[in-house]
Amino acid sequence: MVKLKELFDLNGNLLEKYLAKYQAPYEVLPDIQTLIMEIGNTLDENEYQKIKENIWIHKSAILSNSIEILGPCIIMENACIRHNAYLRENVIIGKNSVVGNSCEIKNSILLDYCEVPHFNYVGDSILGHHAHLGAGAIISNLRLDKENIMIDNTNTHLRKIGAFLGDNVQVSCNAVINPGTIIYPNTIIYPLTTVKGIIKENNQNNGIKVERL
Repeated sequence: MVKLKELFDLNGNLLEKYLAKYQAPYEVLPDIQTLIMEIGNTLDENEYQKIKENIWIHKSAILSNSIEILGPCIIMENACIRHNAYLRENVIIGKNSVVGNSCEIKNSILLDYCEVPHFNYVGDSILGHHAHLGAGAIISNLRLDKENIMIDNTNTHLRKIGAFLGDNVQVSCNAVINPGTIIYPNTIIYPLTTVKGIIKENNQNNGIKVERL
């Protein structure tokens, strides 16, 4: 079983103590809303503004006037949410992260310094520190047959799972990440590739082009 701690170094992160109880990364997904509520109610009112019910935004974050936030949601220090971004239910945006033009995020966690800057969809996923999606890269979160997602021959009992991108994963332009994909840290996914399964060091599965940083 791929473990959460193999993908993300949470030492010193605000989420560290909240995620410590989880083993597999997909176990976090059904609880993101609960985590937001738990964390949000502990945030310093001198640093965070609660703009409406269950939406907390750090006062240093930069938000375009044209964005839509449904909530629950937490946007952390120095995050930048750009023109026409759409933050749906249950989203945590880490420190210094970027959500850009026409990007849609749903039931996902973006850890610190994560960049989702141009025409990206991220659903039911966790993206690591310094992870980056190139323009047009898409994370798919639903099988065409709508069956439960299998990860490493394990039935997750979840119909919607996107991807888990480890720290420093770089996904190039117009790549497609299939449901339930796990990509280990420091990996580059080439442009126009379709990725599925568990991508480890030097993995060349199904012709996927990957490199290690």
